[in-house]
Amino acid sequence: MKIGFIFECGPDGPDVQVCRHLVHRLDPTIEFISSTLDNKKKLIEDCGPVAKALLGECEKVIIVWDLYPAWREKGIKPCRHEDREAIFQSLQTENIDLDKVLLVCISEELEAWLLADNRAVKAMLQPLKHPHVVGKISKFSKPDHIKNPKKKLTQIFTQELGAGRRYLDYQHAKMLARKIADWKRIRRSDSFRRFALKVAGIEL
Repeated sequence: MKIGFIFECGPDGPDVQVCRHLVHRLDPTIEFISSTLDNKKKLIEDCGPVAKALLGECEKVIIVWDLYPAWREKGIKPCRHEDREAIFQSLQTENIDLDKVLLVCISEELEAWLLADNRAVKAMLQPLKHPHVVGKISKFSKPDHIKNPKKKLTQIFTQELGAGRRYLDYQHAKMLARKIADWKRIRRSDSFRRFALKVAGIEL
């Protein structure tokens, strides 16, 4: 089965890399076709024409975006409902069958999925910290509730590797995803469970 995905990043950006890996883990038979729009604003405005093009070769399209954009404007809290309504408007302008387009909003951003499994974070950091041992990495029972997860992950990198070793999403996100051994902890994320259900029909 071919599934089209629309992401708010550049070609082969961290969202694409991580989701491609997770999709193949969920169902290796799925053919992953991605299209990227540079940021959340462009994704919301332009997803209609892109989804229409993808549906020319895919059975369904899944639109994946972060609740919070890459930049965080002080005092402005994004709204998932408003995002969905704007996306539907873009899709309806193109007369797209909405039953063939599924939406997955990540709360707050992709790094929440990566922080969900502290075992994976520790396993990814250990070779970088060798010969020293990685310290205790916090467990997050509700990863979707982590405030600014990208900043939190950056703090963990600095804590374990020193100020000169920052978390870089385009470099480290897929490395972290590859260390997720099973679904036991990442399933604590409601948005990831929705992703798994929409992609592969799997209830975690």
